[in-house]
Amino acid sequence: MSSDEIVNGLTATALDAKWRSARQRDEQGHVNLRIRRALSWLERAERERNDPDAAFIFYWVAFNAAYSDNIAGERNAFRAYFVKILALKDARAMFNEMSNKFAEAIRGFIPNRYVFPDFWTSNTFQPAGRQSWESSLSRSTRRFTQAIRNDNIGDMLEELFDRLYVLRNQLLHGGATWQGSVNRNQVTEGAAILAFLVPHFINLMLDNPDVDWGIPAYPPVE
Repeated sequence: MSSDEIVNGLTATALDAKWRSARQRDEQGHVNLRIRRALSWLERAERERNDPDAAFIFYWVAFNAAYSDNIAGERNAFRAYFVKILALKDARAMFNEMSNKFAEAIRGFIPNRYVFPDFWTSNTFQPAGRQSWESSLSRSTRRFTQAIRNDNIGDMLEELFDRLYVLRNQLLHGGATWQGSVNRNQVTEGAAILAFLVPHFINLMLDNPDVDWGIPAYPPVE
């Protein structure tokens, strides 16, 4: 599945029009700065219909613009962001839609060892290390399955973004070959998942400008 197969109506153009017609002039400009930055990268990501590597990177930068701050570490920052997202009234409907659209992609993505953190942190190629990460992957996959069964969106997001973060590191730190011939499923699936989630995150922020989304990273300085 590629990102261009995702049709949800929340294009960068549509979201930008919504933002410009009803944007809030918050005193510090924090919400507007996040939205403007995120939309700029979302628009760039949408051009990469035939390049899932580039699409994933640009979608991740758009996501980063939406959640990042100057205080918490990156993974703590996006987990704190999810707490705010999940408190919004329309969040559950969004995740139900995602589960329906991406059931097949997610089922393949979650047990993929190449995006599982412990696969790379354990002594992967030794018998003891293999036993360790395989057991850990099995537990993690069960946790994700249980989260879906129990409608526990927080646990589902944590497991999903643990994998997406590994893929992010592989691509941004040169740990993968651009348009390589191996391990392509996680790239196309990851790009498709972000292509759905990131516009919805931005839309939820547009609908909830009074939420304290925090001070953006690298704010403009005179």
